[in-house]
Amino acid sequence: MPHDPLAPRPVDRALDSDFRYGQSTEPNYSGVVSFLRRVYSRDPSGFDVTVWGVPLDTTVSNRPGTRFGPRAIREASTILDGDPVYPFGYDIFAELSVCDSGDAVFDYGYPAETPAAIEAQAAARLATGAHLLTLGGDHFLTYPVLKALVKRLGRPVALLHFDAHQDTWDDVDNARIDHGTMISRAVADGLIIPEKSIQVGIRTHAPAHHGIAVVSGFDVADLGPAAMASRILAHVGDTPVYLTFDIDALDPAYAPGTGTPVCGGLSTREALAILRRLEPLDLRGGDVVEVSPPYDHAGVTALAGATIAQYYLGLLSARKVAGKSISV
Repeated sequence: MPHDPLAPRPVDRALDSDFRYGQSTEPNYSGVVSFLRRVYSRDPSGFDVTVWGVPLDTTVSNRPGTRFGPRAIREASTILDGDPVYPFGYDIFAELSVCDSGDAVFDYGYPAETPAAIEAQAAARLATGAHLLTLGGDHFLTYPVLKALVKRLGRPVALLHFDAHQDTWDDVDNARIDHGTMISRAVADGLIIPEKSIQVGIRTHAPAHHGIAVVSGFDVADLGPAAMASRILAHVGDTPVYLTFDIDALDPAYAPGTGTPVCGGLSTREALAILRRLEPLDLRGGDVVEVSPPYDHAGVTALAGATIAQYYLGLLSARKVAGKSISV
């Protein structure tokens, strides 16, 4: 049949309620912007995974702007759609159904109520049975999302934490809304298992470790991606794990668009090479946080965040294809 240049082509698959599997094959420069062009659905019931955003920057200690992070990551992700995902080599959505369930909503005028709002909205998504991947937003959001996940699972989890900072500063009354103390709160609340948790890429000093293993940015460079991934797998083992990736784990050369950049970090290639080797982990949830578009250049930080989130979905896809559970 001859090609008809005037024939309509399907577009905006993000609005197609019947779109569950496969790539969208839309132009990456037009249409509704959802994460990796997945369908928008406020109700994730029946999907394997739901991606959502938490546009938060009221708890930062330095430069704000991460409230625009989820939108920037979604926009950057459109360029990744349509091809087999490198290095997985196949369509990760052939058997993995993923929706974008929008953003958390909270009233900026009542910041003290924000943590409970995030937790409740994360819990509502988890109650549908969907695996939850969160786009941030500043790093405090990990705490209320973890609370919702642990309540859903009925047990604490290991924490795999990529970051320049340990985020274990003192929280004397266990009530701070702060992107530098939420790991201390998570330990105090029994949300994570410290001896099975590990922090990767750390390049600052903090007053406490709380029993969590720490691998500095220099040590990651000395080990290399393969050995670093092996260390993570050996440390976490088969414990259910939550993966949180602060984009400032990357060196500012690769991720300038973040609020608290620290030199000496991972390259994007190193980070992705580590992540690709983590398929054996029993992943139960994850987030990519601290993308701050006002400080970005040519969208490189947002693209790094989108690619890291895409790799996370690739790990889930590989586990599902292998017959392993990704449910929560």
